[in-house]
Amino acid sequence: MIIEVIKSWFEKHFSDPQAIMLVSILVLGLILLLYLGAVLTPVLAAVIIAYILEGLVKRITRLGVPRLISFLISYALFIAALALTLFGLVPLIISQVSDLVTDFPKILGKIQELILSIPEQYPLFADQEIENMLAGFSSELISVGQRLVTVSLSSAVDVFTVLLYLVIVPLLVFFMLKDKVEILQWFRRFLPEDRGLAYSVWKEVDVKMGNYIRGKLLEIIIISIATFIPLKFMGMNYAATMSLLVGLSVIIPYVGAVAVTIPVAMIAWFQWGSSSEFVYLMMAYLLVQILDGNVLVPVLFSEMVNIHPAAIIIAVLFFGGLWGVWGVFFAIPLATLVQAVINSWPSIQSQKA
Repeated sequence: MIIEVIKSWFEKHFSDPQAIMLVSILVLGLILLLYLGAVLTPVLAAVIIAYILEGLVKRITRLGVPRLISFLISYALFIAALALTLFGLVPLIISQVSDLVTDFPKILGKIQELILSIPEQYPLFADQEIENMLAGFSSELISVGQRLVTVSLSSAVDVFTVLLYLVIVPLLVFFMLKDKVEILQWFRRFLPEDRGLAYSVWKEVDVKMGNYIRGKLLEIIIISIATFIPLKFMGMNYAATMSLLVGLSVIIPYVGAVAVTIPVAMIAWFQWGSSSEFVYLMMAYLLVQILDGNVLVPVLFSEMVNIHPAAIIIAVLFFGGLWGVWGVFFAIPLATLVQAVINSWPSIQSQKA
């Protein structure tokens, strides 16, 4: 009986050869990412940048400029932005992180003073509870210190990897943009002629993923700048580093905004305490977050498929667990892929008909 049910379900959903081909392509892509994800990291980075620049190339081409000239303009802007980041932003972030490490003992002292003052303000807490709290806090700090030492020791090897990527990724981006048509034609050679289902899914995901990646980069830049302006104007320490963290936090939907608020509030509180400057800065920061969620995101991602927030969080957890940072970044496009496959599946289409 169970075998008959499984057989009936399989024949219903996998009787179409195009459906089998689509599943085969998806399984092959999943296997490649699972087992060769680390090796393909520069390729994935180049694909993301190529997607971003392709949008700029198309915009310039619509103005009547030949594609080759549009490609050269877009690639030159990419190299200029890369140089500005490497020689302008990166040294500033490194300097501020070094200052943060130097000031860390002072921050630790303020935290201990705050914890020790709890019994005076809130008599419900006993001295033993405070000692246990301090002991747990100290153990966590030791663990963080050990991880920082481990990262610093491995950074020498990572520097060589980063330098290698700085050469490989721009070259890959150059050829992906320049020879886009030839590369796509080469991939099509390995697909069967009857690939209507796979093509319809790819067409939908290609448009939405390109819009998502370009929109997400623009959102990171806008939020970073919008956060940096009030932080710098009020003289907050480590303003560039905190602004970059706030900008990068938009990669993780919902959770990122909550997580990055903690370091921003802590550093502002350590600098000003419970003063009016702290209140004004947090109000400005929360205003940026509100505008991001209610104005910027709807404008940038209006063409994305409307996915339920619970589904987005599940996608972030699932794909982030599989592929780490890449999985988190591509959680929404991958959820869109799943939705496109479900909507285009032959058995579902026949039911709608």
